[in-house]
Amino acid sequence: MMTIVQAVRFGAKILQEHQIENAQNDSFALLAAVNGMNRTYYFMHGEDILTEKQEQCFRENINKRAKHIPLQHILGEAYFFGYAFEVNESVLVPRPDTEVLVEQVLALTDEHSDVIDMCTGSGCIILSLALQGHVHQGYGVDYSKDALAVAERNKRKHGIDCVSFIESDVFTKVAAQIAFPEKKADVIVSNPPYIRTDVIQTLSEEVRLHDPMMALDGHADGLFFYKKITKEAVQYLRRGGFLCYEIGHDQAEDVVRIMKENGYTDIRVIQDYAGLDRVVLGRLL
Repeated sequence: MMTIVQAVRFGAKILQEHQIENAQNDSFALLAAVNGMNRTYYFMHGEDILTEKQEQCFRENINKRAKHIPLQHILGEAYFFGYAFEVNESVLVPRPDTEVLVEQVLALTDEHSDVIDMCTGSGCIILSLALQGHVHQGYGVDYSKDALAVAERNKRKHGIDCVSFIESDVFTKVAAQIAFPEKKADVIVSNPPYIRTDVIQTLSEEVRLHDPMMALDGHADGLFFYKKITKEAVQYLRRGGFLCYEIGHDQAEDVVRIMKENGYTDIRVIQDYAGLDRVVLGRLL
């Protein structure tokens, strides 16, 4: 039988041996999921003995993480913009960099704004905007039924009524289901698949083996969805409305060009917390 402290150290050692980043943090989180502890409890009760069931569950979690199954998949949730969202193998695990996109959209919206979130996945972007009170009526659009099932559960979890989800290949079925005046939004936001196909095999095991391929693959040049969404969004944006994207760190020049070619102006590139290009947004003339 192990104490709480011994268990966290044991788990961290195994994870380090399997080249897991943040091994100590992940070991703590996996034990906390079993016994409900927080940091204060850990420091005050670190010598308490785990029950046999707790130790067994913890070992199972550590073994999963050692196989590079994402921590968030094991826990069943990820935190984004301060909110907990359900995640699983059907949706992209939300990244902190995407919070920069939400911050930019918040600066462009208020409680009267109609918003479309294209390639919504878990729904974390549109639901975070709604939780901040910046959505009058919103729609999250995704091609994956499984992803939309997760998004619906997240919607119910947070008690949001102003957002609906649409199964559609980009804008194919959107016009028939949105109820905006003139079928047009104030803002369209998207974190689309943008990884070049030939780069996917170089990604970490957590991403390459466990994130859904359709949420990663931006086709040969990584720009397929930027081209498609930018062109079609013109029909669904009000004049003066904004199109806002998350991008790969080396895609700003290409995405700016695509937006200019489709009639957008006041185009801006915003960096993430590491100083890398992460968001491109523009206004429809």
